[in-house]
Amino acid sequence: MLDTRNVELYVGLMSGTSMDAVDAVIVELAPDSCKLVAAHSHEIEPALKAEILSLCSPGGNELFRMKTLDRKLGQLFAEATGVLLDLSRVRREHIVAIGSHGQTIRHSPDSSPGFSVQIGDPHTIAEQTGILTVADFRQRDIAAGGQGAPLLPLFHEAYLLKQVDSSCVINIGGMANISALINNGKQLVGYDTGPGNVLLDYWINQHKKVGYDENGNWAASGEVIPQLLASFLSDDYFDSLPPKSTGRERFNERWLRNHIALSDKSVSFEKSGQANKTRPQDIQCTLAELTARSITDSALQHAGASTLILCGGGAKNDYLMERIKAYAKEKKQTAEVKYSDDFGLPADWVEAMGFAWFAQRTLNSCHSSTPGVTGASHDCILGSIHAGKNGLKPLVFSPNQE
Repeated sequence: MLDTRNVELYVGLMSGTSMDAVDAVIVELAPDSCKLVAAHSHEIEPALKAEILSLCSPGGNELFRMKTLDRKLGQLFAEATGVLLDLSRVRREHIVAIGSHGQTIRHSPDSSPGFSVQIGDPHTIAEQTGILTVADFRQRDIAAGGQGAPLLPLFHEAYLLKQVDSSCVINIGGMANISALINNGKQLVGYDTGPGNVLLDYWINQHKKVGYDENGNWAASGEVIPQLLASFLSDDYFDSLPPKSTGRERFNERWLRNHIALSDKSVSFEKSGQANKTRPQDIQCTLAELTARSITDSALQHAGASTLILCGGGAKNDYLMERIKAYAKEKKQTAEVKYSDDFGLPADWVEAMGFAWFAQRTLNSCHSSTPGVTGASHDCILGSIHAGKNGLKPLVFSPNQE
């Protein structure tokens, strides 16, 4: 059982598929509430991002490159924590623990045996911050036969799904995932629906040299290419049954270019449109449609939701939001769209807040994954614990105390 005597402060650290920044938050956790105290986005320099990306696919000297990068990212995560504490003026001795997701470089739960690799050395984080650190959240679930992902549905259930009947949380990061309560609210389900922002970010970066499509404006300037959309949706991942999870291993540059080549030989890979060539913004528009349709089909057909609660970076993409609403209407299903912000969880910070919450649950021997989501054989207490300067005993601090 969780200790209900005190409000507690935790740090959550997360770097997602975009690999552009470490999201760092301070969260105030009470028995029935989760409040964002402070947040900081700590930039990952382009050269470091390139190193991370190079480890997302097979290459030479992988072990050496992985371990040196593991330490570098541990240092960066510790640095992000220090900046966050300085900006918020919260003393580090008032933080119970850090929950760090790390940076995923490989996710292959369906291998035999399955595995998932996150780097961002928690020993380094604990050493440099002096704060008890909980990390490696996916490993125990995979050891129990699960996918190791998605993990956020339990957090969504606690603070979002129970707020609205017949609701579905849609988290749009690099990959998109849904969380919902079915069977009259008795069973939690959740899974990755497919690509969220990852292919959209890649394609606009190739053509516009920017990190993301602001408000979806570039996608909105294009037109859907029907044969390309059909090719995208022919991937058997979209028809496979949960539990399931995915990542860059499947939905990546090679996947995109293969589908373009298969669907229409006339599509251009050049950095600007040419006569008689499909325009790059048309491909961006088609990628947005892929994300919108795969998400909405899952939310409406599998979860049967009447309210969609959106979070993650993709929730800020106005065009994508328009397409989700329009596609739901095409399916003759009315779904009210809300945002996690409406329930006190700022959309940009939900994932990092979730890992702060997971750290608290680990330290209190509470499970953070469940078979209905990941397919594990049992509920799992997740994470490895790394001692801070006070050892393994976390400080329990009330903000009302000085």
